[in-house]
Amino acid sequence: MMRPTMRRTRRPATAAAAIALTAALLAGCVATSAPPSDPPSAIAAWPTPAGVSTNVPVEAPPATESCDATASLTPGPMPTPGQMPPNTSMDSIYKRGWLKVGLDIGSNLISFRDPISGNIEGFDVDIAKEVARGIFGDPERIEFRILNSDDRIKALKDGSVDIVVKTMSITCDRLQEIAFSTVYYEASQRILTMRSSGINGVADLSGKRVCAARGTTSISPIQQRVPDAIVDTVTSWADCLVMLQQNQVDAVSTDDAILAGMAAQDPYLHVVGQSLGEEPYGIGINKFDEDLVRFTNGILEQIRADGTWFEIYNRWLSSLGPKYYPPQPEYRD
Repeated sequence: MMRPTMRRTRRPATAAAAIALTAALLAGCVATSAPPSDPPSAIAAWPTPAGVSTNVPVEAPPATESCDATASLTPGPMPTPGQMPPNTSMDSIYKRGWLKVGLDIGSNLISFRDPISGNIEGFDVDIAKEVARGIFGDPERIEFRILNSDDRIKALKDGSVDIVVKTMSITCDRLQEIAFSTVYYEASQRILTMRSSGINGVADLSGKRVCAARGTTSISPIQQRVPDAIVDTVTSWADCLVMLQQNQVDAVSTDDAILAGMAAQDPYLHVVGQSLGEEPYGIGINKFDEDLVRFTNGILEQIRADGTWFEIYNRWLSSLGPKYYPPQPEYRD
């Protein structure tokens, strides 16, 4: 029996060469490392808020006030809500249908827009609502006008707003241009900083960057007490908070009520140091609307007496500690 003949198939030379070339290439890919990447060509930096100014000179207030700044006009007889005396500022507001109130929405706890409801809320907002309640019997009959600190006096003088309730300190200088109610809150200027900053008081601000809002009385005390501090001024206190969180400034200095609202938004921040001065807040009113000044002072008398002032304080500012009585009014007539 004959064995079958086994025939071997030869691979073409070209196929063998291709296999060899592929193997060589693969070996080369494994053996050769990629060239190193170039280092980054730019360094990222936080943008600063629009309109930041540095070390703008601010005229210091006189060493002693040249007027009895916090003394206002005595309240007159209080009309029934919805029944304003004819030919008065309150009657004009009533006929319009709403009270025009100037404030800001960048001061947490004081006046801010609630991110859930979208409503403007806070201590100053509730004070303004009591004025509206006194005119209309309805605290919601308000049109809010958002103002920067620089714009407050101008808005009152040109009639853009009826009143300004915006952490506005009563000063003799401002009384040359507008009128004020009696004091509705007594603030104290202090310092806000990072807990890890090592800043514990005003002396530690030497050579540091400090943020404050333009048009406020907070700038001059820093420039006077710490001449070598670098003061950055911005449009709003919300900008100061952002700059502090981004390490663009070392501290913020203003009224304790405003600082408490900032600290409530960030557990890494705290308020430090002794008071740099008292700041009496008043409701700003056009200088020629004396009837509205007297009416507003009557509203403030009412909320001091019936406990409404305490309710508003405890709702928003209880973190600053208990208050045993509201600011007591002073009158000049």
